[in-house]
Amino acid sequence: MTFSPNLAAAFVAAAAFFAAPAIAQPASQPTIRERFAPGDDIIVIAHRGCHSPAPLHGFGAAPENSLLALDRCVAIGADVMETDVVRSADGQLVMIHDDTVDRTTNGTGRVANLTLDQLRRLRLRDDLGGSNAALTDQHIVTLDEMLVHARGRIMLNLDVKASVYPEVIEAVHRAGATDFVFLKTDAGPSTPALAAIPPFDRVAFMPILLNAEGKGDLAAILEGQAKDARPIGAELPKLQEAQLAPVIAAARRHRLRLLLNTLGDGFLPGASDRDALRSPKAVWGRLARAGITVFQTDEPEALVAFRASVRSGGCTIEGAPH
Repeated sequence: MTFSPNLAAAFVAAAAFFAAPAIAQPASQPTIRERFAPGDDIIVIAHRGCHSPAPLHGFGAAPENSLLALDRCVAIGADVMETDVVRSADGQLVMIHDDTVDRTTNGTGRVANLTLDQLRRLRLRDDLGGSNAALTDQHIVTLDEMLVHARGRIMLNLDVKASVYPEVIEAVHRAGATDFVFLKTDAGPSTPALAAIPPFDRVAFMPILLNAEGKGDLAAILEGQAKDARPIGAELPKLQEAQLAPVIAAARRHRLRLLLNTLGDGFLPGASDRDALRSPKAVWGRLARAGITVFQTDEPEALVAFRASVRSGGCTIEGAPH
């Protein structure tokens, strides 16, 4: 991976920040609501965990959604690991993104047709998987195991696949994990305020605002989701620059954080991880100044380095909701 001069400078500024041992635990892990309180500090969400190489730390790739990917996130300093939950043939909640095991393991078949025992026998492929990705010693784990591994170390965003929200939320409560886990699901113009109704009222919750045909009134949807409810923020869909100002204004009115994905091609033109690696100030910095302070990324080490440069005074973020 080639880094821009701006990013290299950010790494230099961040060196002391990254001096912690690989899986050091924070002295005091904030709760989800404490960390997502209104403010201008950037929040880093690692998409499917810290699977990408992290050259500053000397890390190669790690399998997505693995315990190793979580350990890497703790070492790098990410705030949140986003990770995916699917149900197995015998009703177990397991951490995998796809409907099948084909891309991420040395096996084949639908997760819903495989038992937990069968899933555990498979080996995870490195990084984002694929037939050419190396096999590792990591294995598919259960939600319960992921919750135990994360406790006191990092927050989790559980991306729930299919209709297993009640089971997932029950597992979070059973594990006593409500302080460090949050969930999301889609919300449109007629969707009731989800954070106020079962089962989402039992966990920290963030609606994902729908942008039908790229013309959705995102501010109105956010207003509806914040009415008599307490979401921790709102996730933005793929949108255009012209749609930003109204929804940012609505988020400020309700003192809510906004989350944007920069992974892949990005959810906003010119705001992908690739763009951010070339110029973090022009992407993550510009958006944070505008009022978007939560980013989900496949390049968490680079984003944490940029945040460290901001904290050290290398650049300033102003204008975010307080």
